[in-house]
Amino acid sequence: DVVATSHADLVLHRHADDLASGALQALVYLSTIGVYGDADGAWVDEDWSCRPSTPRTVARRAAETGWLDIGARTGSAVSVLRLSGIYGPGRNTFVNLAEGAARRLVKPGQVFNRIHVEDIAAAVDLALSQSASGIFNITDDEPAPPQDVVAFAAGLMGIEPPPEQAFETARLSPMARSFYGSNKRVSNARSKRVLGMDYGYPDYRTALRRMWDEGTWR
Repeated sequence: DVVATSHADLVLHRHADDLASGALQALVYLSTIGVYGDADGAWVDEDWSCRPSTPRTVARRAAETGWLDIGARTGSAVSVLRLSGIYGPGRNTFVNLAEGAARRLVKPGQVFNRIHVEDIAAAVDLALSQSASGIFNITDDEPAPPQDVVAFAAGLMGIEPPPEQAFETARLSPMARSFYGSNKRVSNARSKRVLGMDYGYPDYRTALRRMWDEGTWR
């Protein structure tokens, strides 16, 4: 991840002129809803004013602007897909519970947004096949408190969930604590309306139940 390691999109930095002068037809850039910053739990859409607050999200926002600029200069279709928290096989709450790493941290009013990897792949396919341009949030329908997700997954596994812990007194790494510094509910309405997205994993309950029943969580 070049943005995470250097706080810059190296492909954009080194090859922007080549791409702008070549035969670029369509491009999809995978970004993050982190570029919105904190919204104090409010709903946000693609027209929300971005307030990135970390070097990583500032760099992501700059990369978005750079890629969209190339699209405008060349007439190419450039889609920016802003992804929420990614999960899928091998990376989910079931795995954390099985490994004894799951925690139920409670911060009143806090929600997180999520997206399954298969829905990301579907969004990329739609954006490319339609030569779509613009910014699209790719996230499921239901932002939810993280402790509720852990409890639901534990119920499907037939085990007791870990006890709730108050966020304020929990021992966390600076990175883990930083995730709770941003609270927002991200709308996916534009992706449905413009791209025709039909989310296969529309909320955490549907997603976890399907993954558990199909055995696709490992």
